[in-house]
Amino acid sequence: MEQVKVQSLVIGAGVIGLACARELANSGREVWVLEAHDAIGHETSSRNSEVIHAGIYYPQGSLKARFCVEGKSLLYEYLKSRNVPYKNCGKLIVATSPAQQTDLQRIQLQAKANGVHDLQYLSSREASALEPALFCHGALLSPSTGIFDSHLYMAALLADAEHAGATILFKQNVLELLSAEKGICLLVEECSGQKYRVVADEVISACGLHGDKWLANSGIYPRHVLKSLYFAKGNYFSLQGISPFSHLIYPVPEAAGLGVHLTHDLAGQARFGPDVEWVSEIDYRVTPARAEGFYQEIRRYWPALKDGALQPDYSGIRPKLAGEGSATEDFCIQDASDHGIAGLINLTGIESPGLTASLAIARDVRRRLEP
Repeated sequence: MEQVKVQSLVIGAGVIGLACARELANSGREVWVLEAHDAIGHETSSRNSEVIHAGIYYPQGSLKARFCVEGKSLLYEYLKSRNVPYKNCGKLIVATSPAQQTDLQRIQLQAKANGVHDLQYLSSREASALEPALFCHGALLSPSTGIFDSHLYMAALLADAEHAGATILFKQNVLELLSAEKGICLLVEECSGQKYRVVADEVISACGLHGDKWLANSGIYPRHVLKSLYFAKGNYFSLQGISPFSHLIYPVPEAAGLGVHLTHDLAGQARFGPDVEWVSEIDYRVTPARAEGFYQEIRRYWPALKDGALQPDYSGIRPKLAGEGSATEDFCIQDASDHGIAGLINLTGIESPGLTASLAIARDVRRRLEP
């Protein structure tokens, strides 16, 4: 069986894998990226709201809070430098009942603890002055929230990585971790069915929905640190007609997500979602009947939404480390201090705000690999 040697190997060409490949290649490393699909960003990275998050909701000191706040700044700077389209449109977090006013206060305190100091409280009258179609009892304005073209962003990351010497190989399925006297040895299968071994000094696993599957196939990776993934499907519906809103509109967060919120793409098309549908398999079909629940949620802040205005659009699946009814878990980044394998970084459960945090996560990965 053929065996090849490389310095740094990244598994997965989603946004996290591409950001890591760029960071490592720019540091002078020889980098390979192995991707199971025939294109970059085929799964979670291309099926989301394309929102630049501010870092508001996450527990103080968590990886999500730290990397979102740092990543937001890095991302805006990067998008501007690479001429990737974005819009700093801002968002409103709205209280749709008097009781939720307390939630807004809690959210504002959480944001400040995370280093987000630009939230502004708006009365219902002030919020209506910004968005006349909006109903609320109060709102928080987040001026640093934005939207961007995540596909062009990933294309820019890939171009940077390749310019720095990285190589990307598609339709490469990493099967398992093998024993090796030196380095980290992986068994890889090509689309032709041909298998080969690759030995790397450093391996970054950014497998998204597929998590630790390749690690679980080996007895080398400690079982007690393996993480189970739960699939939270988020469905989106688009608005037929012109949206009356210029800001993103978010309800107070719900369990497992940020609620059925209103976002726009860069062309101005409004879409709503995601909801939370726990699934056991990857299936991106959007069931039209789910629109009924969307109308109910959206009319809490937009009472004038007309019947028949929503149409099924797309869906995405978030890799979660906690299932239905459990508290949301933080990002999981495992290194040698967790599993004992020098040079191996395993990123698991990188869901929202992973897109915003991608450049900050890549920096952290590089630092963990430094002596």
